[in-house]
Amino acid sequence: MNNYETMFVFSVAKGEESVKALVEKFTALVEKHGTLESAVPFGSNEGVRTLAYPINDETSGAYILMNYASAPEFPAELERIANITEGVLRVLTVRK
Repeated sequence: MNNYETMFVFSVAKGEESVKALVEKFTALVEKHGTLESAVPFGSNEGVRTLAYPINDETSGAYILMNYASAPEFPAELERIANITEGVLRVLTVRK
């Protein structure tokens, strides 16, 4: 088991409920394959921040930071699922 940190940027175009649904989806996925330490909004205003550049014509996004421990092959699968999920603008995972 290794410790990882994943930063998600979710679209806020469909409202706060869609962001909450995505957070619940990825939280459940991490808990299924590892040990979730924390899943918190990054920054103020519940993690909603202005993007440095538009992504898919959106200028703001909800930043969520997840810390967890899992097997070494899980972060690649998590990023794969995030990249094909509608509403996820960006995802980045680093090993701590």
